[in-house]
Amino acid sequence: MERKNFDEYYLDIAKTVAERSSCLRRQYGAVIVKNNRIISTGYNGAARGIVECCKEGRCVRTELGVKHGERYELCKSVHAEANAIIQGTASEMEGATLYLAGLENGKIIKAVPCMMCRRMILNARLHKVVATTNDENGMFTISVDGMRVEENEEHQKILDNK
Repeated sequence: MERKNFDEYYLDIAKTVAERSSCLRRQYGAVIVKNNRIISTGYNGAARGIVECCKEGRCVRTELGVKHGERYELCKSVHAEANAIIQGTASEMEGATLYLAGLENGKIIKAVPCMMCRRMILNARLHKVVATTNDENGMFTISVDGMRVEENEEHQKILDNK
């Protein structure tokens, strides 16, 4: 029997966490791990005290035809990455790894943190993100340093196009 490596193991847990999502469009799960110990988990779902989309049976962004990755202010959900980060302490987050899994219609999708979650990841001082690809067993790693470079490049593009 071949054992899973730790990245596969924690990514599988993130996939299970995604199944708790209350989002009708896409389901994401996050697991934050430090020194092979799970620090926290999070999934995308409505903020505490807000009626969940799955209970209402409707998504405002879908009804308005909003594309994925746009108009997050219309969404009631807190992202999986954000939920996982706010569940831990600053000292637990520093140097930890965030495992991120995405599902759509029950199938694995490429999970990439949005710009706001990237900023939270940077401020939490996480070390890296390991995420699912469109392949059932695929994964890729995003370095936090790479996120910082992308963030600066994106900001520069905005300034250049003023």
